[in-house]
Amino acid sequence: MSRAAVRVGVGSRFSYDGEIVEAVELASTQAGGEVVLKDGRGRLLRLAVKELLLSDRVRIIPDGPGPASDDSQETAAVVLARLNAGERELVLERAAHVREVLTGFRSGSKELAAVEEPRAAYTASEPLESRYAAKAAELGVAARTVKRWAAAFRQDGEAGLVPARSGPRSGHRNAEPWSEAALEVMVEHTGQSKPSRKMVIERTRARLLARGFEEEDLPSRATAYRLLEDLERRHPTFRLSTKRNRDIAARPGGVYGKLRPTRPGEYLLMDTNRLDVFALDPVTLQWLQAELTVAMDWYTRCVCGIRITPVSTKAVDASVALYQAFRPRPSGADWPAHAVWPEHGIPRSVLVEATALEGPMRSAASPALVPETVLVDHGKVFVSEHLTSVCRRLGISVQPARLRTGRDKGPLERFFLTLREDLLQGLPGCKGPDLHSRGERPEGEAFFFLHELEAIIREWVACVYHVRPHTSLIDPGVPGLRMSPAAMFEHGLNRAGYIEVPRDPDLAFDCGWNAGRSSTTASTWTHAATTAPPWTPTAVCSAMRRTASGRSR
Repeated sequence: MSRAAVRVGVGSRFSYDGEIVEAVELASTQAGGEVVLKDGRGRLLRLAVKELLLSDRVRIIPDGPGPASDDSQETAAVVLARLNAGERELVLERAAHVREVLTGFRSGSKELAAVEEPRAAYTASEPLESRYAAKAAELGVAARTVKRWAAAFRQDGEAGLVPARSGPRSGHRNAEPWSEAALEVMVEHTGQSKPSRKMVIERTRARLLARGFEEEDLPSRATAYRLLEDLERRHPTFRLSTKRNRDIAARPGGVYGKLRPTRPGEYLLMDTNRLDVFALDPVTLQWLQAELTVAMDWYTRCVCGIRITPVSTKAVDASVALYQAFRPRPSGADWPAHAVWPEHGIPRSVLVEATALEGPMRSAASPALVPETVLVDHGKVFVSEHLTSVCRRLGISVQPARLRTGRDKGPLERFFLTLREDLLQGLPGCKGPDLHSRGERPEGEAFFFLHELEAIIREWVACVYHVRPHTSLIDPGVPGLRMSPAAMFEHGLNRAGYIEVPRDPDLAFDCGWNAGRSSTTASTWTHAATTAPPWTPTAVCSAMRRTASGRSR
């Protein structure tokens, strides 16, 4: 029988801070027992035995098999607690029969013997094989079954007599092959419309009959429905939407990996999302569905670039958002002091107070930084020759996300949801996230022009989103502290000691000059990126007047 104890002496091996060391000497001092360890390079280390046994830095390497905390084996109390009353009674009755075979007493002890025990067939004078045969005849099972029970009882006690459940919880003899065939049918429907349970059962039945099974060998309909409930946990098919089921089926089979930003500007997330608000083109006066392109710094969650365009977004529009990371847009004239950033992006706390400077101080709507890596999906605008050539020119690495894996850009996807719930659903012209959520006639309500909608979103990001604490922005050293994106930017600067800024600010104009085959010329792009109307008090009042008057189409 293996033991949990390990002898510690000369020659014992340990894992100390990830290195393998060996005990070469034991010593007894006034402070207690000590041990001298030697690593693979011959260096000696002297430790107290107490530290050797209790420190988390040390692990004993046993020289033989024995129980461990990560074993799959569990104690009898845990195994029996999972059984219902009927199953537990069956296991205890079976254990009493095994004890009678091995000892002659159902209790397993002579001191607790029942009346007329031991019986003649189970006395100690009888051979063990004859006792196996007598118990098999008594219970109506094979002698080999009784031997298997006795071996499991010797090894694990009463817990060893619990039937193993390797497959679905069904007593049918062909439950496992039926489940395998049903799972094949469910997997085949991953990219198709959602099937009903009845269809899966019928197709599974036809498939098994074609493989040589007889009708009487198949589970009943009630058992088939129970088996499908177990398979639903392994491969969701019936409960969730088909889109969600496809996302679950597309999950990678390996271990999940994740990029971990360590400073501002290390990773810049970029994505485009269709907004839930109708807008009006100020030139053509046509109703449009607007798309929002956002560039977000992963470490701080600061939104560095915003671009709203009518459907559909072009590669040059994504470059505009990237351009704003280099050259931030100016802030609104009436924005509060906490919503603006210095022109160079350095936090305000390390600067001279603005009131101490003479003349007006120009401020930006977002921090300025040079991204090291841009994380994008496989949309045409982000993998286009225009954007990739711009990033190559500026020395920015482009990291594509995995296909159909929105969690790779999780912070940005969460920003789109927050934007919809906190801002867009309160604006006139809100049409909802899908057709089933749309109002009766949202296009008949008051509206905003495209540039006004972009200005509203910019002001909300600067005045609300950047200064509101986020649950995902924490310092591992102070886990209870929740920081805002603006505070996280300052924290990242203090932690890293630097941020990267453009060596030549005019390099950002390459985002427009490399447009190539884009219909937008460089001069037009530069003008649109630098002179778009800011969100001024005049624009706010004008938009509010249109909202109050209910001007519609």
